[in-house]
Amino acid sequence: MLLVVDIGNTNTVVGIFDGDRLLHHWRLMSGRRTSDELGIYLLGLFGLTGVETSEITGAAVSSVVPPLNAPWRDGLRRYLGVECLMIHSGLDMGISVDYVSPSEVGADRLVNAVAGVHKYGAPLIIVDFGTAITLDAISREKKYLGGAIAPGLGVSMEALYGKTAKLPKVSFDAPEKVVGRNTMESIQSGLMHGFSGLVDSLAKKIRHETGESTTVIATGGQAEAIAILSETIEHVEPWLTLEGLRLLYDRNADGGDGVSN
Repeated sequence: MLLVVDIGNTNTVVGIFDGDRLLHHWRLMSGRRTSDELGIYLLGLFGLTGVETSEITGAAVSSVVPPLNAPWRDGLRRYLGVECLMIHSGLDMGISVDYVSPSEVGADRLVNAVAGVHKYGAPLIIVDFGTAITLDAISREKKYLGGAIAPGLGVSMEALYGKTAKLPKVSFDAPEKVVGRNTMESIQSGLMHGFSGLVDSLAKKIRHETGESTTVIATGGQAEAIAILSETIEHVEPWLTLEGLRLLYDRNADGGDGVSN
């Protein structure tokens, strides 16, 4: 079995694959923890599933939070006895990275690109709803071209709540109409309809710029809620990043023994 970990700024998503089947997955808060704390977390999660730690033969980790890399790497080694494959742009990905500085591309964006192309082919636009909203473009030749980064819904909500005296926090639910009839509906409209419009506008501009009629898929926390309102999002893949980690491990782990980078 393979353990996969996607470390984001807000959440860390953990999954267990048995072959190509995702057996279990969890979403944890990303925070500064020691390798021992992370090991205890993992042992607790494993205890809930019935999976024995001895069944884990490898691990793959993507991270956009460098200070968390060493604790996760050490925790996996100490408590599961495996070395982890840390995702970076120099790996064999099956796609090329046509970016001015490939090392600047977030590991999660590359992982998503690998999984997206594997499932839907190319050209492709991938929208990831996380702390930031990212749109990534992959050309027909399977080249990762780059994309766009915007503040995520959670970040925008916190900024609105923190910088205004009377506006409340609201849930990420779309009101029935764009014209909100009270403060809560008005904020929800601005967030949900506003960000669906942002995604649609950027996706259409990317299509125009690349000159290709491109499939658009979405992943991340608010993907399903925004996809309902979007004119361009065609498919939602909640576990796209975990699938990409599995694919990259299979391509780079030297037969599954684990690689630490």
